[in-house]
Amino acid sequence: MGRPSPGHDVCVVDESGSEAAAREVGEVALRGRTPSLVLEYWKNPTESAACWRGEYYLTGDRAYRDEQGYFWFVGRADDVIISAGYRIGPFEVESALLTHPAVLESAVVASPDAIRGSIVKAFIRLKPGQPPSEALAKQIQDHVKEITAPYKYPREVEFVEDLPKTVSGKIRRVELREREERRKADR
Repeated sequence: MGRPSPGHDVCVVDESGSEAAAREVGEVALRGRTPSLVLEYWKNPTESAACWRGEYYLTGDRAYRDEQGYFWFVGRADDVIISAGYRIGPFEVESALLTHPAVLESAVVASPDAIRGSIVKAFIRLKPGQPPSEALAKQIQDHVKEITAPYKYPREVEFVEDLPKTVSGKIRRVELREREERRKADR
């Protein structure tokens, strides 16, 4: 993400609202009001107030700050997957998936799980000429285990023809998350 713009007091805060140590993942926060900060959500004072924790405006982005003051994006706070007590950023898992030679595009979301609370589920578009199979799913899972911490691998893989996107081309994880919640509720 880089360093903050001049005139902005930006930090990473932990769950208690205290400034996080270097390399500790937390939420990106802006201290105080600046002219570049929106006044509030349109006709939604409750949601506007929920963005503040003490003197900090919480952006909804999860990141960490390194020793040189650079911020490193982990994921959106509402996209973070909590599985068996581990916090897993979908961005990191998606990045690992994209290094597999068969993967064209991916989206990672939380899928409800009775034992772990949630599990990592990957929706994957394969490159042309790559047929989906259980063996390929296993190979992709093993690939992610090698690149990230083993607990971050997608326990479920679904090969898809397309992924839901906004008009600007961003993947709509919320749609995939809601689909998973409905699918698991129908069981």
